[in-house]
Amino acid sequence: MRKTSTALLAVSITTLGAMAHAENASQAFVPTTLSTTHAQDGAKGFIEDQHLTGSTRNFYARERSTRADLFSYQKDGQKVPTNRRDTWTQGTLLNYTSGFTEGTVGIGTEVAVYNEVALEAGHARIAGGGNRTLTDSNGDAVDQWSKMGLGNIKARISNSTLTAGRQSMNTPVIAYIGNRALPSSFNGFSLLSEEFNNLSFQAGSFDRVSPRTEQSMTRFRSEYASSTATADRLSMAGVDYKPSKALTTSFYASDLEDFWKQYYVGITHDVGDTSIVGLTTGFNYYKTKDSGQSKLGAIDNDTFSLSFTATHLAHSLTFAYQEVAGNEYFDYAHETNGIFLANSLLSDFNGPNEKSFQIGYVLNMAAYGVPGLKFNVYEARGWGIDGTHYAGTAYDVKKMDGEKHQEYGIGTSYTLQNGPLKDTSVRATYTTHRASENQVDGSLNELRLVTTIPFNIL
Repeated sequence: MRKTSTALLAVSITTLGAMAHAENASQAFVPTTLSTTHAQDGAKGFIEDQHLTGSTRNFYARERSTRADLFSYQKDGQKVPTNRRDTWTQGTLLNYTSGFTEGTVGIGTEVAVYNEVALEAGHARIAGGGNRTLTDSNGDAVDQWSKMGLGNIKARISNSTLTAGRQSMNTPVIAYIGNRALPSSFNGFSLLSEEFNNLSFQAGSFDRVSPRTEQSMTRFRSEYASSTATADRLSMAGVDYKPSKALTTSFYASDLEDFWKQYYVGITHDVGDTSIVGLTTGFNYYKTKDSGQSKLGAIDNDTFSLSFTATHLAHSLTFAYQEVAGNEYFDYAHETNGIFLANSLLSDFNGPNEKSFQIGYVLNMAAYGVPGLKFNVYEARGWGIDGTHYAGTAYDVKKMDGEKHQEYGIGTSYTLQNGPLKDTSVRATYTTHRASENQVDGSLNELRLVTTIPFNIL
């Protein structure tokens, strides 16, 4: 999280808790073989298999900084600091997905239109909007705006699909962010190949990102660098391999042109029976090294997280440790969620040389006869943040000497299980973050209320 933009709220805790509720998985080795079924063989036709779906999301957030004024707005041409920012928007997306034409090569398309309405438009209350409320050059909220969120053409052979155009991606090195009223998306080419039973391959190259709260496409830039440098392209490739039902591995590499090359290894393992005790172990590792013109200067960063989630019936308890080895932030591309680390919460806990530890608890009320209702609570602490040895200029970290911070969160969510509003979800979270003087995220409290209603038209 930056001072001007917060990140995910307890997503890692909720995800790990859900993973740990899986049935007892087999540890037996699964040999890699060619798939015996081919998706393109089941193509029903471009029109015959078309779908028109959508969703609408009401997003409310109330932020209050407790020590310094973290936000600001313009008044009479002057910048006015403030300790508060309110966001209230309604985002609606309408998604058309065609079927694939029949034959050896199937052709299909996907088009999505995004619309957002500002329900809170007070000039001082939205405090410049940040990445939450779209504003004009005067800092006033844009009452209502729309854009094409997705627009692509797909070609499929067997179990492999090539996509060209504006699309959504979800990998450890480039992933859409869905934590606002509308998600981000990317413009370029991608290939997904699933020709084997337990091994898949992804690759892609993208030249623009469509931000969550902007109408235009923009070049890629860093999430944490103070530099305004931009990158013309982000390219990636990776494999996901599942050697057993209990073990999942991922290996990815990416190149953010003239910024850095980044490599990722992820491992998730399940063991035990959740009716007694089940254990999910998660390991994530990133290696980041400057490349090309090195527009952000020298980067040499190793970051990892290790988490353990123990589950007994409705109860999940998570312990997660994360460490950054490098004199700059662990960084990723702005408007992507390319940070698959256990302690990426309201804060990313990714400062130079930072160590962090998290304890989280999830209660799934399905075991008590209320399916769809969950509660979670967590605490995370980061310490040892030290940027005094950083020799470059792209990251504002040189004043960080022994910085620390802590974060507490509590949340609940409910998903309707049936009826005309089936799959509608309501989520409420309250987070408190406290930081030492030079830790980037500052001290603030945030309340979020998010309601998402999906719908089917065709």
